[in-house]
Amino acid sequence: MSLVLVLNSGSSSIKFQLVDPDQHATDEPFASGLVEQIGETEGTITLKHAGEKHTIKAPIPDHATGLDLSFKLMGEHGCGPLDVDLVAVGHRLVHGGILFSKPEIITDEILEMVRDLIPLAPLHNPANIQGVEVARELLPDIPHIGVFDTGFFHAMPPAAALYAINAEVAAENGVRRYGFHGTSHEYVSHKVHELMESDHINQITLHLGNGASCAAIKAGQPIDTSMGMTPLAGLVMGTRSGDIDPGIVFHLHRTAGMSIDEIDSLLNKQSGVKGISGVNDFRELRAKIDDGDQDAWLAYNVYIHQLRRYIGSYMITLGNVDAITFTAGVGENATFVRADALAGLEMYGIKIDEERNNQPNTGPRLISTDDSRIKVWVVPTNEELAIARYAKKLAS
Repeated sequence: MSLVLVLNSGSSSIKFQLVDPDQHATDEPFASGLVEQIGETEGTITLKHAGEKHTIKAPIPDHATGLDLSFKLMGEHGCGPLDVDLVAVGHRLVHGGILFSKPEIITDEILEMVRDLIPLAPLHNPANIQGVEVARELLPDIPHIGVFDTGFFHAMPPAAALYAINAEVAAENGVRRYGFHGTSHEYVSHKVHELMESDHINQITLHLGNGASCAAIKAGQPIDTSMGMTPLAGLVMGTRSGDIDPGIVFHLHRTAGMSIDEIDSLLNKQSGVKGISGVNDFRELRAKIDDGDQDAWLAYNVYIHQLRRYIGSYMITLGNVDAITFTAGVGENATFVRADALAGLEMYGIKIDEERNNQPNTGPRLISTDDSRIKVWVVPTNEELAIARYAKKLAS
């Protein structure tokens, strides 16, 4: 079995999976794990393999220590990178700017180009780069492949990609709509092509997790997406505000005396559903709503209102819609979100089947009625499998 090690390095965590690129989308990875609390007094490493879970706690001062300890833990249970037929390491890289439209074999030159993009993603690219550097040092003889979150949206039409600000300023500073969650949107949209047995599907894909985005995809090609130059724009999210009046930033700076960093933290970490209700987990939000919590009910309504605005605008952008697809943690599991997002749209050819919608999340499934003109799907995303397939293809 040829495997790919998929790494997603965050600022204080590393997610990893050993994936068979040829596996079925619903199959469990050969092994998976998580490194948490990097840089804190004590960190945690969790490994899942062969139906068992293994956990160690130890000081993890940096990413190098985290990966080294992870590889040792994997080796103790027969699934270390040197114990298997490892053909590639696939890295999730958040921001590829206008430079990268497709996955790339990571060389020193490529890594420096990604480093130059740090100003566009100061919260993400540094951690991604650090993960790449550590993994290349630990596994120097294995090809390392970078898969960019922005790549799928690289060729969006200029009308969707450009902001209406001074063109010279925008060009000099890389200001444009890049879009994110591209690997997920591409994966689930292609899966719908298979399910509907056509490559000429116009669809709206809804990646609804703690981070949330939607995309308008015409015959496999994205023509618009909700996230922008950063992942802050678009839909209301778990802790991110989504779209706001830009003047709010100036107002908070001038009137409330907040610094740019304070406003950055407010909009990214203290806003969204959590900013209104106090929680960002939709299971907790639903429980609070059921208990009569008015703040939770308000947060939910703001969330749904913005989601429906984007669905409606993308229906007009596409002209004709064949499918609407829900994915990611909220999209796959929160039946009430799906029902409320599409409620009352029968006049537009959207009819949800209540029984189908309430089925458990067991794989790709149709949740619209048989006579619904627009088909509504739930398709579990699998970004790790998509990255593994890209990595194997480039490494071969």
